[in-house]
Amino acid sequence: MPKPGTLAPRKGDEIVVAGQLVHTGTRVVLWMDPHGYDAYRVERRFGPFEKSDWKSSQAESKDLGTPNRYNLRRSGLTDAEIEQVRGGGWDLPLLQRVVDQFVLHYDVAGTSRQCFKILQDMRDLSVHFLLDLDGTIYQTLDLKERAWHATSSNSRSVGIEIANMGAYDPKGKNPLDNWYAKEPNGGVRITIPPQYGDGGILTRNFVGRPARPEPIIGKVQGRELLQYDYTPQQYEALIKLTASLSKVLPKIKCDYPRDAAGKLIDHKLPDAELDSYQGVMGHFHIQTNKVDPGPALQWDYLIGQANRWLHGGMSPMADETSKGHMRPRN
Repeated sequence: MPKPGTLAPRKGDEIVVAGQLVHTGTRVVLWMDPHGYDAYRVERRFGPFEKSDWKSSQAESKDLGTPNRYNLRRSGLTDAEIEQVRGGGWDLPLLQRVVDQFVLHYDVAGTSRQCFKILQDMRDLSVHFLLDLDGTIYQTLDLKERAWHATSSNSRSVGIEIANMGAYDPKGKNPLDNWYAKEPNGGVRITIPPQYGDGGILTRNFVGRPARPEPIIGKVQGRELLQYDYTPQQYEALIKLTASLSKVLPKIKCDYPRDAAGKLIDHKLPDAELDSYQGVMGHFHIQTNKVDPGPALQWDYLIGQANRWLHGGMSPMADETSKGHMRPRN
């Protein structure tokens, strides 16, 4: 055993799953780390400290109805299992049995700091992960907790809010001109409005650019929408996190909802299909009034690269073929 008082160093890429540290291969800031965002706390994270307690918060923010922003995953558990976990006593096999969806959101807040401020200080909401413009992932809760981010899927899902200003009617008003600036070379740069300061971006002097310079127009829930793409750094981090979740919570299949032709379903799943679905999905697959993560998300790229990450750099088919060649002959 290590000597008492010996520090146990972390690599800085770990997420927490039922109390266990799981490597992801990308930068993760936990709620217990410096610069972390802690959804276990009752008080508001921003604003004057002397007015951050629950009594003051409730008086100043009428949308806060409870001091908790999360609760217990109960669906699918027996009474005895509920008694076991109600104090936090989850083990990994039990969590692997009940969690089977990974829900992707955009935050319409622009940065993870602003997103957490809205969730924690202004609304009774929470999410397991925030993904900032520079690719930093913030984990706010252990995955054993039931975060409040996706209504009917909360008990069975893990959620992530990706920093992005969202999708809009191409002919209507939107805030995108305040966040995206054209560059002389034809590129586009993300410009955080002055009222948000540096945005809380962890990477010093980071300049964010969407993966594709032109805004993307596509349909979600039958509506034509315009949205800027996510940053390459966000894709890289999300790919690795998606692969890691599929590995440690294997009921989250590394795929997205597809129609009979194998194409992305771009609207809410029928109730029966939603009940049986296991895998990665958008918020719009759960609720008809949601369109996030929007038409710009490159689903094939995300899932294809996550599968390669899962299979040692190969496609799943190539990985299975190589395993077949390595099987001993009779």
